[in-house]
Amino acid sequence: MVARLNPYINFRGQAREALEFYRGALGGEVQVMTFGQYGQEGPLADQVMHGQLETPSGMTLMAADTPPDVEITSGSVITICLSGDEAESLRAQWERLSDGATVHTPLATQMWGDEYGQLTDRFGIGWMVNIGAPRE
Repeated sequence: MVARLNPYINFRGQAREALEFYRGALGGEVQVMTFGQYGQEGPLADQVMHGQLETPSGMTLMAADTPPDVEITSGSVITICLSGDEAESLRAQWERLSDGATVHTPLATQMWGDEYGQLTDRFGIGWMVNIGAPRE
């Protein structure tokens, strides 16, 4: 059996929009369950109780809308890192994640030889992309 570690991001009413944005950036399929599907009525009914993005490369990203009576601190406690040696794919994902983002470190070759960049996306979530340099 294989264990997987999956980031789970909580939003305040933006989970569906964020999952669709990440689908556009990373590819894959989004599945969403709403609070209304499980009996919730009112403004929370259409919000995401659990959402999941599964990408063709095997990444899983989960998200939910946090009810208004539950405290959350957006973005300050998680950074998601995409890394590997598939340079073309990772560069394309970086470009799509950059839409509306604040770029802290532009994606470029760093002193350790890898391409690396860091940004905060338009939802306040931190992302790092690290493209491994060919090793001898």
